[in-house]
Amino acid sequence: MSTPPHLRLPDCAKAYLLDTDRGPFAVHDATPPDGAEATATLLLVPGFTGSKEDFITALEPLAGAGYRAVAVDQRGQFETPGSEDPAAYALEALGADVVAVARALGDGPVHLVGHSFGGLAVRAAVIDDPAVFRSATLLCSGPGPIAGAEATRCQMFLELLTEMELPEIWTFISSMAEANDEYTGVGSDVVDFLGRRFCASAKASLIGMATILLDTPDRTADLAGTGVPLLVAYGEDDFIWPPTEQADMAARLGARHEVITGAAHSPAVQAPETFARLMIDFVSTLP
Repeated sequence: MSTPPHLRLPDCAKAYLLDTDRGPFAVHDATPPDGAEATATLLLVPGFTGSKEDFITALEPLAGAGYRAVAVDQRGQFETPGSEDPAAYALEALGADVVAVARALGDGPVHLVGHSFGGLAVRAAVIDDPAVFRSATLLCSGPGPIAGAEATRCQMFLELLTEMELPEIWTFISSMAEANDEYTGVGSDVVDFLGRRFCASAKASLIGMATILLDTPDRTADLAGTGVPLLVAYGEDDFIWPPTEQADMAARLGARHEVITGAAHSPAVQAPETFARLMIDFVSTLP
């Protein structure tokens, strides 16, 4: 699962709507304790069907190390307003949203982290306006479309989206997850949250993102050409984009490449301390 075992926002963070020139975006904004000035800012972008809560367990260690860490709901995700216009969810539009959020934070160039689909939005943002970013991390994200069994699942989900309403789809998905013991050890509050988050999403955003996952061009060369420092990281047991594919992408990018032990597709949830240490080590080595 990509959502943490608890949903408590740490004392160092606050939740609010950030105003940008592309509309408001829901954020969790964590800052260093005792009013200390942040060394740098990290902007954390979640993946498909995800939200800012997917980074909630990493906020405190990042802020404790002296960084401002801001997790955002993308357009149409959970608490960020969305449109029912499919054009609003073209990858270029979502990349422009990331640029707008980064600018609105007011901290100068920020360090970007994009998880899974969020990595595709991050890539689009950096290609669009590299001067806004000090670095970019692709976390469990790939160079092009997903394939194999995951693509089949995504295509089936896309078909459900065209035939059913979100509450009906969630009932189906949740019953399947329960039958497969995916909720073992997960609190009822988190299960309830998963349903609320899914049903709060804009259907057009889910359709747009699913379509991109199945048919996005490989823009690795364009990203490498920006000159922005890059990190490619993924869990040792990642299953969405194969680790071999992500390793090859890192080589093509000339990026730092890290494998996160004890994690699969959601290192910020499955190994938050390890994820936070990796991000701190990476950004601290950059000018």
